[in-house]
Amino acid sequence: MKLFLHRKDLRVDDLAAFNYLLSSSEPSLHMLILDPFLLRHSRHEAHSGKQFLQYVRRLMNLYKQYGKTIYVVYGEPEVVLEQVLHNAPIDEVIVHRDFTPYAKTRDRKLREVARARGVSFTEFVDHTLADLADFQISSGKSGPYKVYTPFYKKLNTYLQTFYRPSSPLHLGDLSTVDLAQLEGSQRLLELIQSWVPPFSLEDYMPAENPIESLDDFLTDHLPFYAARRDYYAYDGTSSLSAAINAGAISIRKVYEAVMEQEHSAAWVRQLVWRDFYLYQSIYDENFFGYEKTFDFTNLSDRHFEAWRKAETGVPIIDAAMTELNETGRMPNRLRMITAMFLTKNLLCPFTLGEQYFRYKLSDYDNTLNRGGWLWCASLGFDASPYFRIMNPVTQSITYDPSGQYLRRWLPQMAGLSDKQIHQPQAHAIVDLKQSRAAAIEVYKHILKSKPTVELGGSEDG
Repeated sequence: MKLFLHRKDLRVDDLAAFNYLLSSSEPSLHMLILDPFLLRHSRHEAHSGKQFLQYVRRLMNLYKQYGKTIYVVYGEPEVVLEQVLHNAPIDEVIVHRDFTPYAKTRDRKLREVARARGVSFTEFVDHTLADLADFQISSGKSGPYKVYTPFYKKLNTYLQTFYRPSSPLHLGDLSTVDLAQLEGSQRLLELIQSWVPPFSLEDYMPAENPIESLDDFLTDHLPFYAARRDYYAYDGTSSLSAAINAGAISIRKVYEAVMEQEHSAAWVRQLVWRDFYLYQSIYDENFFGYEKTFDFTNLSDRHFEAWRKAETGVPIIDAAMTELNETGRMPNRLRMITAMFLTKNLLCPFTLGEQYFRYKLSDYDNTLNRGGWLWCASLGFDASPYFRIMNPVTQSITYDPSGQYLRRWLPQMAGLSDKQIHQPQAHAIVDLKQSRAAAIEVYKHILKSKPTVELGGSEDG
């Protein structure tokens, strides 16, 4: 019997593991292990945790809808797996891989548990648009791409020749194991009933069908996406990032749907940015350890609380942080503006903002979040040059000239004129011009600093 463990693949179609399971021609036991480490610090109450658990609820409903069985449990993955293998006739464990430091450590432990039991451990990569390992080989380069545009051009060419189309295979084509009908499984059933989370999954509304969001985007927004995507007061984005990052919708099906449309190039470019950050997480050995590579002693957390609480006195920063705190959403351009303001104007370590977004972003993904923060902090492959620092007032005037977004999230400023509303308030915590000049000097030093300690990794999935 095969055991399939769901992780960040919360859907029931176009899964590499499902293709493999069907080829085995035998029933499979399906589980999802809610990991206490990834839900620590009450993350189940934060926007990122709540969004993920809503997709878990949707997955549970889909299994029920198709008459299949999934067991959702709470516990340390290697402990749960050891008990499952001890109490069920499993001969192979099947998972989809991830490349974060925590995911690698977790899967090493799972692999060791399986090996100790004489059980095979099979892994597939299923969350990228391209097969990145094969792409790197086919590129003919001795080292990885470090600049986005050449990567984008080469990947587009690669996809035209080697693209892996989505699979028509569905959960309904598989036979899942119901332990209640399996002889000798009483002990495992008892354990499963004891592996309950310290919160009720019933408290989370199942997430909506992301296919509907995709259809709406293709119909109503894609034709105007290139022209409007940076104008954040007008929400012309797909709103699919949370579903894609949780694996609730296949990245291949998204790509295929978009490629059938006119005006698709600008949005495909954003999908490829996603693969570029995932590529970096594999091929940039420092990706999860830059904070341990450079000298950050000239940075501090002095202004972090004001930034976090939307109390900087710079309207666009405070409006964006208010939206994030209240809803878990923040348009991409505002993520760049707020992150660069924190790292450069406020001279805070990027890790503080990265960790804060980890809890607040409803579409949180460790790799993509880190990639964005590294870019703003002028670190990593194809990062923003240290001397390029976004002026939040200029950005606000350019992309929200009438102040519509500011009035929505800072209603106390609604009475100001279109010109006044963008300007820093009297209590602004930094002077933009002076802080920019200081940041250039500080980051010039940071980028010249030598490695200080042995590299480590971000401890989150």
